Amino acid sequence: MEISDERIDGATVLKLRGHFDAYQAPAVEQLFRRAVTASVPYMIVDLTDVDFIDSTGLATLVIGMKLCRQYDGEFSLCGMHAPVHTIFELTRLDRVFMIAATREKAIASIHERQRG
Repeated sequence: MEISDERIDGATVLKLRGHFDAYQAPAVEQLFRRAVTASVPYMIVDLTDVDFIDSTGLATLVIGMKLCRQYDGEFSLCGMHAPVHTIFELTRLDRVFMIAATREKAIASIHERQRG
């Protein structure tokens, strides 16, 4: 799996590519712990190029969301394709996470919540 991150409009955007499973979860969790801070508590995880996610990957996303909440931030997912979105629906995590269709919509949603 490939992982890249960048700052966009006050949020850290983490782009994942490939399989997100138990082998890659520690690296993603480490990035969450390094990137989410009191000064930047906003995280967007772009799953556009993720073709598979297992339970460890899901648990790692929950960790990221909890880290953001510790700093009164926001955590959003975007770009899910049908197979990955189905896993979120089956586990009912689609009710837990803020999920946007695109990175731009996720950024806009975070900005709306900041103002609201």
